[in-house]
Amino acid sequence: MDHTAPAILELGLLLLLAALAGKAARSIGLPAVIGYLLVGVLVSPFTPGYVANRDQLSILADVGVVLLLFEVGIEINPLRLAREGRRLLLLAPLQVAVTWILSAAACVALGMSIAGAAMIGLSIAMSSSVVVVNVTRSRRRTTDRITDDELLGWSVIQDLVGVSAALVLVVVLGIGGRSGLAAIGGVVAFVALAAGAAFVLPWLLQRLQAEHDLFLLVSVAGGLLLAGVGSRFFGIPLALAAFVAGLAITESPIAAEARQRLLPFRDLFAVMFFVALGTVVDPTTLPQALPWLVAFLAMVVVGKVLVVWIMARLGRLGARTLQLAVGLGQVGEFSYVLGAIALSARLITPQVSSGLVGAVVVSIAASSILVRLVHRSNRPKPVAVQ
Repeated sequence: MDHTAPAILELGLLLLLAALAGKAARSIGLPAVIGYLLVGVLVSPFTPGYVANRDQLSILADVGVVLLLFEVGIEINPLRLAREGRRLLLLAPLQVAVTWILSAAACVALGMSIAGAAMIGLSIAMSSSVVVVNVTRSRRRTTDRITDDELLGWSVIQDLVGVSAALVLVVVLGIGGRSGLAAIGGVVAFVALAAGAAFVLPWLLQRLQAEHDLFLLVSVAGGLLLAGVGSRFFGIPLALAAFVAGLAITESPIAAEARQRLLPFRDLFAVMFFVALGTVVDPTTLPQALPWLVAFLAMVVVGKVLVVWIMARLGRLGARTLQLAVGLGQVGEFSYVLGAIALSARLITPQVSSGLVGAVVVSIAASSILVRLVHRSNRPKPVAVQ
């Protein structure tokens, strides 16, 4: 058993460092994820000093992204969105399409292949669920209830549309060694399996509701198992399979409780995902990646922030339109997943991948700060007493 002590020691050290860095980031007005990312950079093989075990970290990061996207899938309720967010059901998919097309066209103009541009364009079109949730639930309250609802609803529909589009791209591009009928068959078979799980898993959880430990075990196991089966046997990328698995049980009465009990585990492993993300940042590649980083940030500003602002104004949403646009103005965790899939399929170069990772870090930090500054600038000025 002593041979596992170094791994346990390292895991404890990384979690402690992440907690301290997250607290430090929040104390200066940044989101905690920036602290987690910086810890990853510090323990990466590209910076001097201690180097973390990448293999161990990648496993924990995979668990983190699976639970993160499984929980996001559970949170999405298409029927409730259809009832309460009818305007968003039109505006959010339209924004994803417009941002996707504009960003992909820009990538092609900059010399990227059409396949790589399609993946990166979709990455730019999606925002960070983690950042949006942090903005709406921040202790430093800067949004009102309507803006909260519109932010969350828009982000959720982005996830739904983006994952559906990503599944289509995986089939069309033949990512994972499958193409044509085999890839289509794999997607159809996994969707059928997820539909079956939508009946079996809630049925089982309902009977374990009073058994808190067993309920939690089955909830976690259900997400991991469905995601693993989808990736291993049906050729669906792990993160996409996890999202579809969560979406499959969202309509069950027990879904809200399953999500609530998953949150602590999701938060713990999501920390490791962002730490692992930091370990792939190679500062030596930044000069080569800088043009892509600048280009991606420009795509976020022009293709997403500006597009959301215009659509929110034209759609006459009740939210603070500029705060809504800025709150969605980042490249998120799922975008990184799509970039990693594109890199593994050799659709993009390491420089493009580094630029995308940099865009994730910079845009998350900028969006989290600016969404507060926008609120302050919109505060009514006190009227002087005559």
